Amino acid sequence: MSIFSKLFGDTFKPPNVLLNAVTFDDMGVKRFMSDGRVEEITWDDLSEVCIVTTDQGPALDDVFYVLTGNGKGCAVPSEAVGVKELLPRLQSLPNFNNQVAIQAMSSTTNATFICWQRANKA
Repeated sequence: MSIFSKLFGDTFKPPNVLLNAVTFDDMGVKRFMSDGRVEEITWDDLSEVCIVTTDQGPALDDVFYVLTGNGKGCAVPSEAVGVKELLPRLQSLPNFNNQVAIQAMSSTTNATFICWQRANKA
């Protein structure tokens, strides 16, 4: 079972990245898919940021930013419109691990790289 099936069910299929977009604001992140579906998560709900890589590149997008928390989430393909603006916002999260992100970008295998986790509330 893939990470996408675990997060989004058995019907998940990697998106057509040419028609996908991601936006974000002070409230959270929204991913708009080519079939009209929308995935979203608020910054308050966000508990983990992973980069998931696959062995499908370079013909298909093989890097996804997976944002999850409180049973919600979105998987943003690295080729989605707006992702270049999203990455600096993710890097501004406290203790975001840029070294892990760099490792992920070098990966050519199926792997998950945890770049950020919300600290437990005391």
